[in-house]
Formats: sequence, C-alpha cells, structure tokens
Amino acid sequence: MARTRLIAALILTYVAFAMLLNSVGTVILQSISSFHVTKPQASTLEGFKDITIAAVSFVTASYLPRIGLRKALIGALALAVAACFIMPLFGSFNVARLHFALVGAAFAVAKVVVYSMIGLVTDDARKHASLTSLIEGMFMVGVLSSYWVFSAFIDPAGLRWLDAYWVLAIIPALALALLLSTGVDENRTHIGDEEPGMGRAPMLAMLKLAGLPLVLVFILCAFVFVLIEQGIGTWLPVFNNEVLHLPAQMSVQAASLFAACIAIGRFGAGAVMARFDWYPVLNVCLALLAALIILVLPLADGLTPGAIHGWGDAPVAAFLFPLIGIALAPIYPTIISVMLSAMPHRQHPPLMGLVVIFSALGGTTGSIITGAIFAHFDGRTAFTLMLVPTAALTVGLFMLRRRIRASEA
Repeated sequence: MARTRLIAALILTYVAFAMLLNSVGTVILQSISSFHVTKPQASTLEGFKDITIAAVSFVTASYLPRIGLRKALIGALALAVAACFIMPLFGSFNVARLHFALVGAAFAVAKVVVYSMIGLVTDDARKHASLTSLIEGMFMVGVLSSYWVFSAFIDPAGLRWLDAYWVLAIIPALALALLLSTGVDENRTHIGDEEPGMGRAPMLAMLKLAGLPLVLVFILCAFVFVLIEQGIGTWLPVFNNEVLHLPAQMSVQAASLFAACIAIGRFGAGAVMARFDWYPVLNVCLALLAALIILVLPLADGLTPGAIHGWGDAPVAAFLFPLIGIALAPIYPTIISVMLSAMPHRQHPPLMGLVVIFSALGGTTGSIITGAIFAHFDGRTAFTLMLVPTAALTVGLFMLRRRIRASEA
C-alpha cells in the first residue's frame, strides 16, 4: 500500500508540474494580449522557468540524497502550490515571471527526486522503463489537461484566465497530501557515498560525471530533444492563432492535440520498447518527425483571418501538425531509461541533475530562437527550421548507441 501511494504521489507530482510548466505557451499568448508585451518579451517567460531550473539543479541535485528525497519533494510541492496562488492574487507580467521562476525552482528538485525514486520502487531495467514511460505519459496527460483548463477560463476581455491557477493548485496539493502519508526507504541512494569525489564534493562529482564521453553525448541529446519539443510546444498556440488564424480559445485547445499525441505515443512506447531495440525505433520516430514537418506545414499557406468560427472551419493543418507529438513521444523517456539502467543508484541524482540542467537550457534556447524567428519572419519558417535540430539529434543518437555499446563491452 505504501509503495502504491508513493507511485501515485510521483505520478501526481509529474502531472502537476506538467500543467504548470507547459502552461507557458498559453501564458505567452495571453500575455501578448492581456499585458501588451512583445513576442520577444513574452518569450522570456520560458527563460525565467528554465534558467531557474538549470541553476537550482546545479546547486542542489547532488545534495538531495543528503537532504532526503522525500523531504525535498515535500518542499518542492509546497512551493508549487504557493506559485499557483500568486498568479490570480497579483496577476501581471512580472508576477508571471516570478511564478515561472518559482515553478522552475520546484521542478528542478522534483524531477531529480521523481527519477531517483523510480529506481527505489522498481526491481529491474524492464520495470524501470515501464514506470518511466507511464510517468512520462502522465506528464503529457497533465500538459493536455492544462490546455483545456486554461481554455475554460479564457475571456477575450479581462484577466479571468488567471483564475485557472486556483484549479491547477489542487493537483500539487493532492500529491503533497499523499507524500506526507507515505514513508520512503532511501538507503540505496546513499550506497557508495564514501567513494572518492561522491561524498566530499557532490557538485564536483556531478561535473566530473558530465565529462564522461557517454554522459556528455547523452545530455547533449537531451538538450537537442527539448529544444525541439519546447520550441514547437511553447509556440504552437501562437502558431495556431497567427498562422492558422484560429480564435485564441481554439488556438489553446488545438495545441492540446500535440500534448495528446505525445501522451498516446508515450503510453504506447512501453509496449514497443519491450519488443524492439530502442535505436531503430527512435530513428523511425525522427524520420516521421521530419516527414510531418515537410508535408504538413505547406497546408498552412493561403489561410485568411476571420474565416474560422468553429472546429468545422479549422484547416486540416490544425489536426495533422500535432501528430509530430507521436514521433517525439518515445525519445526522451527512452534515452533517460537506457542511461539510468546502466548507472549505479548513487549516480542517479547527479545524472538527473545534469539532465534537468541541459533540458532546461534546451527548452529556453528552443523557445527564444523560435520566438525570434516568429517575430522577424513567420511561424511556418520557425517550425520548418526544426529540421536542423532533428538532423543533429539523429547524429547524437548514433553516437549515444556507439558509446553505450563501448561501455558494455
């Protein structure tokens, strides 16, 4: 029963942060209209979130086993609840920046804890991969839910959309209640702490870990993947609004299809990975991603404003482009699971710290670059250029497989 409550708490934690972190695309869209900021200014919201994630991860990741994983997660969830409260109470663009900084700090701790705890509640690599896919799949359910929660509160005039945060506060509060009622055996996270470098200088050990060729290739793959995912996901509501000319409420709802496709893909990834080797599967995913970008984006040409009043009027691109989510879905949880399964438990927190740092930097980079291209060119150009990091990730996965095989030899 305690194990079930702990797994439920981990899942709810990921759902909560999915809803909060990935609301940034909706908040960017609403900030442009409600707070009258420019696109480059709005894109800084991603930076307040991701730079905070990177900074807090660097400082805390290697120390979390000493603090206690459960205690650290309790603090992170409490901070997330507080971040939800300040938005409707003091809503402004600067408060939105503070909100995402607080959520980023909390998530930096929560992600390391959640992935470290997966190793504590699973017995082998296959169960580890299965639970990882489930948790990542529920993350995308949280993203999907966030779009619909916000769309229910969006009003063309006023700040009613800020009231969505009262609803979003419920999920981290539930996760916090479950965690407070559950004990955790954290002994395995301390095994080996006496080894040179691991006990005396945790941050130095994390940096030393990053210098390993296998780990370096891995975190660079994570960086590029998140650059693609966040570059598309964050700006998809704006793309729907400005390129496909959907109304604001429909733009947010249509963006939820992207999250739904990622959720479906991640739930299905567990079954696929149980039968096939990860490397060819991920290459097929990248090929599908490139094909969708090349084939679907031209369908956005020639659309005119004011012609869309309901889903029956929506262009086919609004339904086809989110299928990119299915292609992206298996990549991130698969490469993380492959790496964690190959590493001793004591190295999971510092390794996940590196993942969180480079993922955060990738998300900020993707959002800022995409936002700049949106402002200076157009949305179609911004999304078409995602073919460049897609090619880079293909090379990265080849190098990752080669390094993994070398380490196993």
